[in-house]
Amino acid sequence: MGFNFLNKNNKILILGHVCMLAACVMWGLMAPLGKDAMVNGIPGIQMVTFRVTGGAICFWIASLFTKNEKIERDDYLRFFFAGLFAIVCNQCCYTVGLSITSPVNASIMTTTLPIITMVMSALFLNDKITWKKMLGVTMGASGACILILGSTQGHIGGGVLLGDILCICAQFSFAIYLTFFKSLIQKYSVITCMKWMITFAALVITPFTLNKVANLPWTEISIITYLEAAFVVIGGTFLAYICSVRAQKILRPTVVAMYNYVQPIVACLVSVAMGVGIFGWTQALAVVLVFTGVKLVNKKQKNK
Repeated sequence: MGFNFLNKNNKILILGHVCMLAACVMWGLMAPLGKDAMVNGIPGIQMVTFRVTGGAICFWIASLFTKNEKIERDDYLRFFFAGLFAIVCNQCCYTVGLSITSPVNASIMTTTLPIITMVMSALFLNDKITWKKMLGVTMGASGACILILGSTQGHIGGGVLLGDILCICAQFSFAIYLTFFKSLIQKYSVITCMKWMITFAALVITPFTLNKVANLPWTEISIITYLEAAFVVIGGTFLAYICSVRAQKILRPTVVAMYNYVQPIVACLVSVAMGVGIFGWTQALAVVLVFTGVKLVNKKQKNK
């Protein structure tokens, strides 16, 4: 019977939520796997280069099997800036920030994305800030912070102010992308959007990092590290961005940003599965807060 009892709009809405959830699950898995790869031979900025160049190659290959879309000349410039905010500034600021601040501080900084997006959407998209949205964002942020702080008790390292500022800049950058480029994302297919965005991102980043990548000790890097890097490129970049952009076509920017809180949950569950973490009532409370927050933010306002 499936979802036959739902109307078309509800099915599309569910698809948007499933896609965004899938993207955040892959990004959540990428955190421990990517971190392990960075510790074992592929430093942060080189990993960013792997993501953008590998992702660009994947999307160009995928475009060979999809319908070729004609792009308006002015939209190439919009794709450039979309890639600049969504990938270049976001990835570089967060990666560099993480390298000079504590993982705890960096994780907490990521919880500001829904708040920033909600404010920007209200200012520029006339998306009203209701008490339900404010309560939902607050609950989600609280749940994420409980999870992050609870999982790092006993080994919390001090952060550096510059690193914290860079991590917040990364959230501002992605919030700008979610707010101002929704119409561009809705205009073209997922593959077309990501192909050009990540291609422009690769053209910006690669000239500054190619020398660092060339000097990697390729023969000394283990197979496991290469497999982890491959997941970052294929899972955490190619597949995750396909799901994310598909969700952006359906969901409001504030709802998309709220799913940012799912990533710490995935990281926590992976830690439990690997035997390096625990899942108790504190973690359960955090999960309830996060998903209740997502539900509140997603509730549509009643028509006047």
